[in-house]
Amino acid sequence: MNMQEIRVIAKEHGIKTARMSKMQLIHTIQHDEGNFECFATAISGDCDQAGCLWRKDCFATAKKLYNQ
Repeated sequence: MNMQEIRVIAKEHGIKTARMSKMQLIHTIQHDEGNFECFATAISGDCDQAGCLWRKDCFATAKKLYNQ
């Protein structure tokens, strides 16, 4: 999901998006929804949240961050 799409979702939650990274923004949305702020923490590639909107980006970002 690109930043523009994420910003639209954030604005629907009343979240101001200025100067937030993709990860910060998704964590803020997750928190606002009452979920764990877990984006990009699936280091081992395991996650039980099969219906998560961020799942595909989460795995890719975690891989980039932790498998360098």
